Amino acid sequence: MKRCARKHALAVIGMLLAVAVGGPSAFAQDQGEPPRETINIGLSTEVVAITPDFSGADLTIFGSLENPDPQILRQGRYDIIVVLEGPLRPVVVRRKDRIFGLWINVDSETFSSVPVSYSVAMTRAPQDITDAKSYKQLSLGIDNIHLRPAGENADPSKTEEFGLALRSLKQRSGLYNERVGSLTFIGSNLFRASLALPANVPVGTHRARAFLFRNGSFIDEASDQLMIVKSGTEASIYRAANTYGFFYGVFAVILAVITGWIGRIVFKRD
Repeated sequence: MKRCARKHALAVIGMLLAVAVGGPSAFAQDQGEPPRETINIGLSTEVVAITPDFSGADLTIFGSLENPDPQILRQGRYDIIVVLEGPLRPVVVRRKDRIFGLWINVDSETFSSVPVSYSVAMTRAPQDITDAKSYKQLSLGIDNIHLRPAGENADPSKTEEFGLALRSLKQRSGLYNERVGSLTFIGSNLFRASLALPANVPVGTHRARAFLFRNGSFIDEASDQLMIVKSGTEASIYRAANTYGFFYGVFAVILAVITGWIGRIVFKRD
């Protein structure tokens, strides 16, 4: 009896040591639980060069779903949302009113860190993937981008009003866009997403993020980076403007004066 009790105690101690060393996953494997699903992504290119005649393009992102449940996969209950976020920059939103026949800026709100661009690809319509609470918790989707005002004592109602205006302006310019159904599975666990890069896409480091949902519940996330740079003559002008700002400004003024003078001579009327 004592020998059995000793063996049982040693077995319990061994199991505790295994859990302590291997963590909860080791215990889960002993119980025969399947491994958790994970997601991986890769970009079709790591650098996009913007030329003077760039009019927009589609970016393809490939990915894989690891350890999927075959039954849930057959039922089509896995959903993926891929987001490409542009660089974060401060943005000032102004409101104009008509005063004495003139449109004048009467109020403004400054947001400290706003994605300059935001493109989304998803398997289905947003309401068919998960609920509004999950989108808000993940800051996922155009309507859920976290807009933080620069001031400490910002008025919540004013922040909401100017935030809606900012999102509307970004969508009209094409910098914020969503594509429903542009993410498709191309195999049992492989998928492909097509994201829109507008003609006015900003240069800098963009972050691609993929969100995996199972039966409406968020499971895993993966990310990667994309560099968008200018090329050709436009790139040289852009670098000169940023590196030698003062001399670039002087040169621009001189060029404008010379162009105006030449135009006056050419189009001068007798």
